[in-house]
Amino acid sequence: MGKEIFLAPRIPVATYRLQFNSLFTFSDAAGIISYLNDLGISDIYASPYFKAEEGSLHGYDVVDHKSLNPAIGTEQEYEEMIRQLRKYDMGQVLDIVPNHMSIDSKENVWWMDVLENGPSSPYSHFFDIDWNPVKKELRNKVLLPVLGDQYGKVLENKELELIFEEGSFFISYYERRLPVMPKTYIHILKHRIDSLEELLSSEDQNFTELLSIITALTHLPEYTERDPERIAERYREKEIIKKRLWSIATESTAIRDFIGENVRIFNGTEDDPGSFDLLDELLGMQVYRLSYWRVATEEINYRRFFDVNSLGALRVENPEVFKETHRLIMKLIREGKVTGLRVDHPDGLYNPSGYFRELQKDCFLQLRLGHRDSLGRDVDVTQDSDRLEVEVLKVYEETLAADPSYKPFYIVGEKILTKGERMPEEWPIFSTTGYVFLNSVNGIFVESKNARAFDEIYTRFIREKMNLPDVVYEKKKLIMQVAMSSEINTLGHYLNVISEKNRHTRDFTLYSLTHAITEIIAYFPVYRTYTNSDTVSERDRQYIDLAVSKARRKNPAISGSIFEFLSDVLLLRYPDEACESDKALWLDFVMRFQQITGPVMAKGVEDTAFYIYNRLVSLNEVGGMPERFGTPLETFHGQNIERSKFWPHALIASSTHDTKRSEDVRARINVLSEIPEEWRRRVIFWRRINKKRKMVVDARTAPDRNEEYLLYQTLVGVWPVGKPDEPAYDLFRTRIREYMMKASREAKVNTSWVNPDALYEDALSIFIDRVLDNKGDNPFLRDFVDFQKRISSYGMYNSLSQTLLRITSPGVPDFYQGTEVWNFALVDPDNRGPVDYHARIRMHEELKSLEEKVGRAALARKLWLEKDTGMIKLYLIAKALEYRRKNRGLFEQGEYMPLEVRGSREGNICTFVRRFGGNAAVVAVPRLLAGIVGDPGNAPFGEEVWEGSSLAVPYAEAGEGYRNIFTGEIITVQRKNGANVLYASEVFANSPFALLEEITA
Repeated sequence: MGKEIFLAPRIPVATYRLQFNSLFTFSDAAGIISYLNDLGISDIYASPYFKAEEGSLHGYDVVDHKSLNPAIGTEQEYEEMIRQLRKYDMGQVLDIVPNHMSIDSKENVWWMDVLENGPSSPYSHFFDIDWNPVKKELRNKVLLPVLGDQYGKVLENKELELIFEEGSFFISYYERRLPVMPKTYIHILKHRIDSLEELLSSEDQNFTELLSIITALTHLPEYTERDPERIAERYREKEIIKKRLWSIATESTAIRDFIGENVRIFNGTEDDPGSFDLLDELLGMQVYRLSYWRVATEEINYRRFFDVNSLGALRVENPEVFKETHRLIMKLIREGKVTGLRVDHPDGLYNPSGYFRELQKDCFLQLRLGHRDSLGRDVDVTQDSDRLEVEVLKVYEETLAADPSYKPFYIVGEKILTKGERMPEEWPIFSTTGYVFLNSVNGIFVESKNARAFDEIYTRFIREKMNLPDVVYEKKKLIMQVAMSSEINTLGHYLNVISEKNRHTRDFTLYSLTHAITEIIAYFPVYRTYTNSDTVSERDRQYIDLAVSKARRKNPAISGSIFEFLSDVLLLRYPDEACESDKALWLDFVMRFQQITGPVMAKGVEDTAFYIYNRLVSLNEVGGMPERFGTPLETFHGQNIERSKFWPHALIASSTHDTKRSEDVRARINVLSEIPEEWRRRVIFWRRINKKRKMVVDARTAPDRNEEYLLYQTLVGVWPVGKPDEPAYDLFRTRIREYMMKASREAKVNTSWVNPDALYEDALSIFIDRVLDNKGDNPFLRDFVDFQKRISSYGMYNSLSQTLLRITSPGVPDFYQGTEVWNFALVDPDNRGPVDYHARIRMHEELKSLEEKVGRAALARKLWLEKDTGMIKLYLIAKALEYRRKNRGLFEQGEYMPLEVRGSREGNICTFVRRFGGNAAVVAVPRLLAGIVGDPGNAPFGEEVWEGSSLAVPYAEAGEGYRNIFTGEIITVQRKNGANVLYASEVFANSPFALLEEITA
């Protein structure tokens, strides 16, 4: 079997993210494949489309990993989408969810089985459940925080209802249906049994059968049984009993009425609290304990996805769980229908590197079993099927031994990197989904020298000096106290068990250990570390030492020995007398600790602190560092060079389904950084004229100053292009209200998701409506619209520039659905709305027609004059991707070299060259134009803007020509002051962005 056919995984040229749901189906996707191909997209990047919770708009709440989501389409419709992809030789990168499942739906048969059968369920080890938690009342039970109020109130309000269907009993709570443990059927069936005997007599055949069923129920093995034979007996017998019970209930009216009356009695009588005792007792016997969702966070004993109660974490590190959750994924890979994977939240996994290794091995195996190479081509297989798998895995191990960096399948992970952090090199994947690039490229359009000015503007506006590290520390602690306290308490319990095993540490109290864990996580500088063996990497050691050191200094009243002990555990500095079982406990604690730090970081920083620290909100992005006011060009180039060397096929993005703001919104807000004085005057004026529109709620002004500052930036970023009609404007107002409501709840200052303050939220909504009132004279809108229109034009330059940089920088450019034209979306769900593809297709066809009629140069000028349509962005993407597809080697393997800009505008141009195999392409885009272009509508620009500035091209010879792919014009290299250069006034003569291909003989 030849190894060479596996050596080249399919690398996308460009990906396009599609959000599948009932509003965008497989059939809809099939209908736009030809358009995407024409645009230059090589691979669709599909959101999760396995069976999800009913009504899901995102697909991350999977209920069945082994079937497609019927809301998205049928098998036939899926096959048609695949047929269209193959027609254009396009691939598919699929977003998969190995971390968790929705446990809210009865369609999750694994979870329902656990709720019926407890620890004896064959799926009990699929979920990360602590069957022996700190709260002893929960031993061998699962706490379900699903009730909308206190348990007793819900029970006596008759919201919990016992029902009987087809031989089984269930507990119904609105749309939710929970199984009743079979052995507890006895308590329902024996109630009033004497009255049934009097009615039927003890000789009645059906009555005798009922007694036999009750006897059989008493002999069912317990739900805590662990012996495989006894478990099998329990499963077999309980299903037989259900069928017998349904049979006699169907045949005998008396028994059917008897069961029905008992069900009615168990369900209680309104205004008679004692009548609910039977149902209360029955519920107390179940595997689950129902509780009020708002107060159960301290005692939940199953690991969740972040703090979402309805998403139960999976133990994918278990080989059986891995196999079952990846069965359909591997089938699609084997059949050549999926050619790449995006793994959601790998930081939540117990052992990410181990998971990725197993994933790559399985992908390799499926490619071969499917008689395909890693490029999807059919290959001849001569081995018999019995020997094939062994032979394939042998080849894989041999290949890895020869080349440890070998990766057979295109896989990227949704890994968020923080300041100075690098991708774990041991992960056998092609890097991340693009947030490092997103924040880096966004930052070069922020004027760094105005950081102090914006500090002053922000501080004076909100009347408070806000320090981001302090906010992050406090909000991470808040998350651990109110949203993820159960996970922290569980860690504290595990650490306490470890401490009890040593005489030197056993005196540490559970409270002090838990507090130390909280403080260290609050100071943890990265999402997580990756220890998975007795060896702790130097990288992880530094992060742990830093967090422990800061926590220790912050808490001088706590004994330093506690922090020293926890540091020893995290760094696996075992005591000399530690046995193997003790070492296993330490390592397990470390790996569980690592699973918690990421969610705390995400919830505390991205979903809390980033809604509080509003100095310049375009910097408040996933993986961003808002305390850094912009990115120096040298840093941007340096990161691109590093990516080209180590991760040349990483996804690079500027908008995703998770971004807080779309690329075009951030591009507008960034302009504010260039005009601090004007921004200061505007917001002070707006605050003064809008002051009367505020309301006071419980001695608080709504909105508070910080929320008001966020609102003005948000309006600058998302204001519609052109004048919307009334229905469109009403929709816009609704979007702003909904966004500000979400932002306020995420900030958790005046209201929150757990405890919403209805009065405050109403006052906030009223303020927004008043501020955006367009019916009468509104001095705010009059002033704002004029200002925003100018900002919007500068923002378009920024957006076009960053789009070209994304397409030409090292990495695989990723496009979020709909962003090929102007897209002013906010955080989800705002960014997951329907996309008008018919309009985009028409625009693309019109562009091709116009190019033929007027030529590229005239078209480029026309598109800028009509920039509000968004066609200029579509044109840039189509032409640049067309060039990239024709010159793959140049961008995938080519050298990346920054170019020097000479002259007075050296800080206003970002430029570099890509070179490979004798070919070269120069990329040049403008930046920070508000200070040098008085009227942003007058573009492109000439010598009056660039003042003789030029791009030095040291590798080129004077007289050589470069063709601008957007305009078709040829620019000649000239000699100036001893250097070979391209003049900026010529580069940008007909287009505000340039991709210059070297003209070769």
